[in-house]
Amino acid sequence: MLKIEEYREVAPPGAVDMALRLAERLRGRRFLHVSGGRLGTGPAEILRAALPILTDMGVETGWEITGGDPSYYATARALSAALEGAERTLRPEALAHWVEMNRLSGRKLTLDADLVLVHDVPPASLVEARKAGRWVWRCHLDCSRPEHRAWLFFREFVERYDAVVVSLPGYGPGVAIPQYVIQPSIDPLSDKNRGLPASEIATILHGLGVARDKPLLVQVGALARSADLTGLVNSYRLVKRHHDVRLVLAGTTRGGPDRAEARASLEEATARDPDIVVVELPPEAHRQINALQRAATIVLQTEESEGFELGAAEAMWKGKPVIGRATTEALRQLIIPDVTGYLVRSVEGAAFRMRQLLNNPELIPRMGAAGREHVRRAFLITRHLVDYLALMIHLGR
Repeated sequence: MLKIEEYREVAPPGAVDMALRLAERLRGRRFLHVSGGRLGTGPAEILRAALPILTDMGVETGWEITGGDPSYYATARALSAALEGAERTLRPEALAHWVEMNRLSGRKLTLDADLVLVHDVPPASLVEARKAGRWVWRCHLDCSRPEHRAWLFFREFVERYDAVVVSLPGYGPGVAIPQYVIQPSIDPLSDKNRGLPASEIATILHGLGVARDKPLLVQVGALARSADLTGLVNSYRLVKRHHDVRLVLAGTTRGGPDRAEARASLEEATARDPDIVVVELPPEAHRQINALQRAATIVLQTEESEGFELGAAEAMWKGKPVIGRATTEALRQLIIPDVTGYLVRSVEGAAFRMRQLLNNPELIPRMGAAGREHVRRAFLITRHLVDYLALMIHLGR
């Protein structure tokens, strides 16, 4: 279990001391996080890193999870997508079942705390079970343009909370209760981000079938239509006319027609070009992601992600310049144009920026160093902890 003192070597000066001073003011209070599960990325990944550190600092912090049958999880996923603006069929009986499953969880869970933070959609209706303390809904999604009928249903639960925490100012739902902005973070000492010896990187890449005999253009993300894989391959081909490079597309594939379509498209591309390497990763492939990003010459981030994804921050922490989609709000926060990477809007734009870096190799370590420092100051877990501790003190007054 990691302790707060271990972060002094990687965090900005004073960050650990600030967290310890804030934690001292919270002694004697109990805080509780509630999520829909303990596995995967997103809220669960953040909580797995943060809770042991909070405990080490003397802040009593619990973590409960809600659960249900497959229908419960399917409805939660559909409702999440609808709150981000997608068209989904939400049957009244399915929504009623989702609420009832959370009611059952509410009877079983220990929800007594001075402050309860409920993460995302799966456990959101659990607010019906509140008895004492302050309750905050932590929204990791972009709920600024929800599907109308989904929002009419969901709004009654959100308005029972004392506050909402969002990842970006524009992500918040239209409610009258107070809203606070806390951007997510990465854990620099986790398996996904800690330093790796060259021998370990070489072993992992060999196991994945990725050779390092030429510059690597790497994207880690969902192998799905939302990642614009066709556009990414076309950008690579424009670069390939001038530079002998290899494109590595690594990530997980989603189920259903989207998976089949993405797989068919990639198989066609790789059959014609052995320098396009597709690596399917299991959900918890942290060491593999770490090694791929550290081996990359340039990291690409073209996926239209839901919420505030941190793949670019992870790559910048490893000293890599990142080329990302300019239409993604989270990437506009992470990437400082011409300093830590580039924001692009087209296939040609991405190819131009890749060629610019390959033609000027001295820019690669310079941008990489700037990116690492940017993440160190703004997107490490120490900053995240300070934000949460300050929010706890504010709401507990």
